[in-house]
Order: sequence, then C-alpha cells, then structure tokens
Amino acid sequence: MVIRLSMVGLTLVFAIIAVLLGAKYPTGPNTISFDQPILLMISIGMVVALFLPPIILAFFDHMVVRIVSAIYQAFIVITFLGLILVGFLIPSVWVIGIGIMGAIVNIGSIIATMVAGTKGSTVTSSY
Repeated sequence: MVIRLSMVGLTLVFAIIAVLLGAKYPTGPNTISFDQPILLMISIGMVVALFLPPIILAFFDHMVVRIVSAIYQAFIVITFLGLILVGFLIPSVWVIGIGIMGAIVNIGSIIATMVAGTKGSTVTSSY
C-alpha cells in the first residue's frame, strides 16, 4: 500500500509541475498564467481532484480495486505521453522531461498496483 500510495503521490507532483510549467509558458490570452493566481489555484485543485480516485483506491488491496486503479492510471499515462508530444510542438525541454518522468513513474505505479499482493499462497494438501 505504501509503495502504491507514494507512486501515485509522485505522479501527482509531476502533474502539478506540468500545470506550473504551463502557467510559466502561456500560449495565448485564454490559458492559465501566473498573472491570474486564482485560476492557477483552481487548475491545481482540479488536478488534485482528478488524482483522488487513485489515491483512495491505493488503500484497498482487493484485486478488482487494483484493476480499476490500473485502468484509471493508464489514462494518466496517456495524458503524460500527450504532454511529451506538446513539448515537441513547443520546443521545451522541461515539458518533455516532465512528460517522460511522469509517464515512467506512472507506468511503474501501474506495475506496482498490479503486482502488489500477488504473492502466491501456499497450498497444502492433506492426505
């Protein structure tokens, strides 16, 4: 549980850093920026709210809950992979780096979610 929770928490940190990088390099008048701190806090709050399901699901150890959590985290991986593409469109090494690190950590989180608790139980037979 601790590993799953820490991996999801680290992915949340990378997502918040991605929002802050988006605010640092605004692409137009209708995007978030540091000039409007209320909208920036709302955006960060929405990211935290979107990460609440995997954080809550990390506390449970049932196989169905772990599968649901892995599927939810797969969508987050797709988002980080899209962030890598955006980083290539606007040549920013920081955005590409955050996208790569977020995708790697989240893939590790999916692996940790699916592998945790699958230790084989000892089956004994009585004659």
